[in-house]
Amino acid sequence: MSASFRLRAGDHGPTQQSEVTCGAACLTVARMLVDVPFAAWIERGEGHPVPGAEGATRDERFAAYEGVVHARTTAGHLGATGARLPWPRALGTPPWGARAELESGASAVGTRYTTDLLRHRDRAGLAAAFAGLVTLVADGQPALLYVGDRWLPRHVTLVLPGDGRSRVEVYEPATGLVRPVRRPDLTGARLRLGGWDQPWFLVRPTGHRAVRAGAGARVRLPRLARDPSPEALHRR
Repeated sequence: MSASFRLRAGDHGPTQQSEVTCGAACLTVARMLVDVPFAAWIERGEGHPVPGAEGATRDERFAAYEGVVHARTTAGHLGATGARLPWPRALGTPPWGARAELESGASAVGTRYTTDLLRHRDRAGLAAAFAGLVTLVADGQPALLYVGDRWLPRHVTLVLPGDGRSRVEVYEPATGLVRPVRRPDLTGARLRLGGWDQPWFLVRPTGHRAVRAGAGARVRLPRLARDPSPEALHRR
């Protein structure tokens, strides 16, 4: 099996392929971080082709699947948990669509997500949000940070685990660069992510991802992705 796809501070990952697919790019990278066969196909064209991710180069395959994710996260949906109204694609990926994608294969199986509004929090509130983020974000359990100006959210980034104490690492899809973000960057609105400083929304893990069976026991569920790679379908 191919080596796992990883991103750390200083690395360059894939870049978004259009002006409105920053969120979809982050979600595609998030899936690459938890699905080894999917990442191998996107990165190197190895293994079984992934439906919707056709192309001769990494950028072509990434762009194709990014488009699939963008269409899916902006589409309307009616399910057991309620209705989700369609969202204009020209406005990017809405937080609720991103949350659904994260819970459907772009994070470790069973991870649950919630959305926090950060825009009108004071420094203490932002500091508390950052402290929770450092604790909750882990390998396979990323977060999305929406940033913008004073008036509107403009860009989406992917929050990855840092040192577990004072920093997280953030993938910025416009450049593909991963860099550290610390508490003063968030509380002082000095994020400088894709040219935007103001935090707006956080789509983050709730901290609940395992099903318990009896006292102290945990049942790990099999990976269930909305678009599982062909290799995953044949695992036993």
